[in-house]
Amino acid sequence: QVQLVESGGGLVQPGGSLRLSCAASGLTFSSYAMGWFRQAPGKEREFVVGISSSGGTIYYADSVKGRFTISRVNAQNTVYLQMNSLKPGDTAVYYCAANQKSWLGNRRYDYLGQGTQVTVSS
Repeated sequence: QVQLVESGGGLVQPGGSLRLSCAASGLTFSSYAMGWFRQAPGKEREFVVGISSSGGTIYYADSVKGRFTISRVNAQNTVYLQMNSLKPGDTAVYYCAANQKSWLGNRRYDYLGQGTQVTVSS
């Protein structure tokens, strides 16, 4: 059974930082592209960032470029999302996703975690 377990969410002030983690199990982690999606109240879930299975290619949504950084450690079956210069508009539930194909021209995923809440507020 595939499990993606996110952690690291919380409340942070505007301009602050958070680091999300996603621990994966039940799949051959190094064969999957990994990514993060988010869903704000009343809005559709949106793609935030994706990283290829090797970590060599990364795709960012324009809204987070220059502020968010994704990374992965295949030996630890873990993917990270470093979020800097956070804004109130970044408030959402953040979901970890696994995709057996590429994120190039594709925003579909095979597996999705339960999500972790990120709230940016003063």
